[in-house]
Amino acid sequence: MMQFLRREFEDYRYLLRSIPSLVVSLFIVSVIMMNLLANKELLSLRYFALDCGFTLSWISFLCMDMICKRFGGKAAAKVSILALVVNLCACLIFKLMTMTPGMWGEYYSIGMPEVNDALNATFGGSWYVVMGSSIAMLAAAVTNSFINHTVAKHLRTDGYRAFAARSFISTGIAQFIDNLTFAAIVSYHFFGWTLAQVLICSITGAVAELLCEVLFSPVGYRVSKQWEAENVGEQYIRYAARA
Repeated sequence: MMQFLRREFEDYRYLLRSIPSLVVSLFIVSVIMMNLLANKELLSLRYFALDCGFTLSWISFLCMDMICKRFGGKAAAKVSILALVVNLCACLIFKLMTMTPGMWGEYYSIGMPEVNDALNATFGGSWYVVMGSSIAMLAAAVTNSFINHTVAKHLRTDGYRAFAARSFISTGIAQFIDNLTFAAIVSYHFFGWTLAQVLICSITGAVAELLCEVLFSPVGYRVSKQWEAENVGEQYIRYAARA
């Protein structure tokens, strides 16, 4: 067990030194922000609902696809787990800070204690929301990395069409699993959603999120090709091939 942990730690060390820090930073920040923004509705209809986290969720999946193309599916899954751990730490810090006796700045603008309580509830989060989003993200990240890598092995070309095929298929399925898992754990049990709402909103939400990735995938492809041209991460790729 200790040997396994040392090997995984060494793998993480090589990986995080190899992936451009801007991509890892965008990945982690997008995960933290989309979970925070998920507290606010963007659109709510009978069978179609989106929260404000939708506006950023495509960033994490695009980052995963870029990492998967250059560094492999295992690397993308590992960075996703890292982002999940950092997000849980951020949630813990938010929760601890909301338990302090101080008041939020907005309280002094309005003078209503209900405003302070509402902000504490928003940033502190509910345990079931944090749990549901964490499980959903982990399931979606592993699914996205596995499908992306699997589809890539069956493609004979390496151009934009190949990148789009592996990205769109993996993202569409993973986003559906993300939405379905969260809705089944949280929305169904705590928000009173019906099974029909859970299923339909998971599908329509995944389609909407996939469209955002379709729009920005050319940028991700150009960046990943530039990594290849500049031999970015060559040290990790050689290390992973030996492991």
